[in-house]
Amino acid sequence: MPDFAVIDPQAIENLRSLNPGDNDEFLREIVGIFLEDTPQRITELEQSLKAGDLPKFTRAAHSIKGSSANLGAMALRFVAEKLEHESRQTGVAGAAALVDSIKAEFARARAELDKLVQPR
Repeated sequence: MPDFAVIDPQAIENLRSLNPGDNDEFLREIVGIFLEDTPQRITELEQSLKAGDLPKFTRAAHSIKGSSANLGAMALRFVAEKLEHESRQTGVAGAAALVDSIKAEFARARAELDKLVQPR
């Protein structure tokens, strides 16, 4: 995997610039939604992988890719994009390792985002 920043600082600054002077309230809200939603999408990946539900699997990977890109979680976005692409090309065969990578990258992103949104 290419060497991506866990969280792209420019993406965070772009989000902050959308609502300047709010003491990061908007950023905290967006991060909160991401941290609440992404585990649900990971569960969808796991369940649809077991069930062989390719459309649901691909949608979950796509959703993770998009939300990760919005927050600048670039390593997570990369793995989700790879997972989405491979599921479209070859199905879910061999996808379990990438789902594990998604979990690991999400844990890294969560740790960095938690640091960013701590009250100042």
